[in-house]
Amino acid sequence: MSHVLIRGAETVLTMDDKGTELADCDIRLRNGVIAEIGQDLQPGDAQQVSARGCVVTPGLVNTHHHLFQTLTRAVPGGQDALLFGWLKTLYPIWARFGPDEIRGSATIGLAELALSGCTTSSDHLYVFPNGARLEDTIDAAREIGLRFHPTRGAMSIGESAGGLPPDSLVEREAAILNDTIRVIDAFHDPAPGSMCRVGVAPCSPFSVSRDLMRDAALLARDKGVRLHTHLAENDEDVAYSLATFGCRPGQYAEDLGWTGDDVWHAHCVKLDTPEIALFARSGTGVAHCPCSNCRLGSGIAPVRAMRDAGVRVGLGVDGSASNDTGNLIAEARQAMLLQRVTRGADAMSAREALWIATRGGAAVLGRDDIGAITPGLRADLAIWDVSGIKSAGSWDKAALLLAGPARVRDLFVEGRQVVADGVLTTLNLPRAIEHQNRLARALAG
Repeated sequence: MSHVLIRGAETVLTMDDKGTELADCDIRLRNGVIAEIGQDLQPGDAQQVSARGCVVTPGLVNTHHHLFQTLTRAVPGGQDALLFGWLKTLYPIWARFGPDEIRGSATIGLAELALSGCTTSSDHLYVFPNGARLEDTIDAAREIGLRFHPTRGAMSIGESAGGLPPDSLVEREAAILNDTIRVIDAFHDPAPGSMCRVGVAPCSPFSVSRDLMRDAALLARDKGVRLHTHLAENDEDVAYSLATFGCRPGQYAEDLGWTGDDVWHAHCVKLDTPEIALFARSGTGVAHCPCSNCRLGSGIAPVRAMRDAGVRVGLGVDGSASNDTGNLIAEARQAMLLQRVTRGADAMSAREALWIATRGGAAVLGRDDIGAITPGLRADLAIWDVSGIKSAGSWDKAALLLAGPARVRDLFVEGRQVVADGVLTTLNLPRAIEHQNRLARALAG
């Protein structure tokens, strides 16, 4: 593989256990890993990349997304709705998707993440209309070059059975489990440095049965893969759980085997104090999605309380139909601001929020090989140019979330340069955007 030497970084935020920050630093990348960190390293035969006037961070980690939704941004009728009303507006549109829509939308969503400094992303795909398959998203991630954690989602309880989604979007539970086995066997790679790890992810308590939740957890543990779903997203979600299951979401999850260090739940806006303690005790992770939670009026997740209790927390951009963007560095800033709104200006620092976006996300996805700039870890790095107007006048260039760019200058994944000078190297982005807009016009027409 290529040998890269990143030279003269103004600051390197390592995100190691000590929070080490290095000045005027070089980083050597070789064979997909961080080989060496220091000053005045000898270039040898390396491709040299100047990082003068730049801050280098670990690649950001996105722990929750619905990439297929990138094709349905700002849909009229759903722009001002709460979660359930928003879903009811969009379900019929998603039912008209096929493989081209799923892959095209994933391509744009992953490209957008890469340009925001993200090197690893999960995805929660829970609709499979008209022949769409999970590998439509896996192919897109392989093309863009991001490290990928796709999850095989599902909905099995349609409107006729008391669920929220239309019957046209639900699947038979036996078929769901069989296809989950298929994609795990075909695509899951548990090895260190893996570029693709598959998870099991029934959509939500209001769209699948208790039996499917229980069986999915058993399957995931038999296969040695992680579990993911939505939980306690807003007041409607909690009310549904109380009315339908007679318990709060945390109890529902625990009863069905959905707590543990191999589980992470999206949103968790409405977790109460006992549920936070349950998650901390069991090692259950949380994907915090602040922008989407604001957009849908769901509330502000108690992230400060979660972290103080010891809950593993990462960030997620959520779907671009509810965000309506996929910028992970902007998500980190929003997470910081919302905790300050609820708990005071000292509730979360810029560096802590960036830690959540890197080390926190890696922990939530069960990765100990990414998330920090340390020799031996994978060569996933983001280079941020702090010489421009966004940081002009800043006294602390490393405080990226206070006064820094929202777009990365360079991005390396497994030592491969995916973004160079702000441009994707792996994709003809203008052509992909044109294709995406053509698909959106067809759906809207």
